[in-house]
Amino acid sequence: MKETQQPDREVLLDMYRRVNLIYQNDERLRSAIRSGKIATTYYSPRGQEVIPAAVSVNLTDEDYICTIYRGVHDMLAKGAPVKEIWAEIGGRATGTCKGKGGPMHITHPATGVMVTTGIVGSSLPIANGLAWASQLRDDKRVTVAYFGDGASNIGAVHEAMNMAAVKKFPVVFVCQNNGYGEHTHYSLSTSARQISDRAAGYQMPGVTVDGNDPVAMYVAAKEAIDRARNGDGPTLIEAKTFRFMGHVLGDADGYMDKEEKKQAMANDPVPRFRQWMLDQGHAQEEQLAEMEAAITAEIDEALAFTLSSPMPDVAELKRDVFAEELN
Repeated sequence: MKETQQPDREVLLDMYRRVNLIYQNDERLRSAIRSGKIATTYYSPRGQEVIPAAVSVNLTDEDYICTIYRGVHDMLAKGAPVKEIWAEIGGRATGTCKGKGGPMHITHPATGVMVTTGIVGSSLPIANGLAWASQLRDDKRVTVAYFGDGASNIGAVHEAMNMAAVKKFPVVFVCQNNGYGEHTHYSLSTSARQISDRAAGYQMPGVTVDGNDPVAMYVAAKEAIDRARNGDGPTLIEAKTFRFMGHVLGDADGYMDKEEKKQAMANDPVPRFRQWMLDQGHAQEEQLAEMEAAITAEIDEALAFTLSSPMPDVAELKRDVFAEELN
């Protein structure tokens, strides 16, 4: 890890808390689904924990994110409530969208989680709309759009980046390049040597960074977010990482390179970050253990809350669909 331009100790601890929350949340969710406690479709973010944690420590509560159906880690890093996320994934009425959005459509505007979209590549044009509104209001909010390497080939992505550059929107485009677009390796679908090279076509800064390096990711995110907040326009960040699981829970991932996966998992960014914190004197073992125990308790509570919550009433089928007439 880089030793220059490091975030301070408190920021590093905050980053690690978010990373560990994502990690533990994923472990428990997969366990709950496999044991039959919750029935849902689930997309694991294992291996990609550092990216949204490093981005979100640079954001305020008022800033926005738009993410995709694989983005539960992005929501947790931004501060969306764990209980309500679990309840939404579990299809309960107490969820962020009353159990009607499910894992592919979680929103929580109170924490700036504005959209989770199931349409590949659509997080960017939606983020542009939010960023344009911020620009018109001059409220200094920044919007982050998360997307994957597969989505980088969608036409709307290029249209959105061009428009953001023309209008100098306060937006940051974060491509979490995990090497696979669903079941297809990057090399089979994308001609660009790296996603960040495409930024030159829109006259915006583009940077490729090790998305598993907390310090490098923090520095890249801070520079881009500060630039957007200061009115200097968008940045494209390509965060290189690796997806430990298949595209969706239950996917046997036979299409993945076994040696590449083995090497990536041997360099798991979560324990690596933890050990680095200890080695550099940024934290003590007891401090991290206490933090991790608190997260475990929070997830225990979220699971219990979900299982004790009711399913949506049948009347909800007709609510939030059409505009209701006012008496």
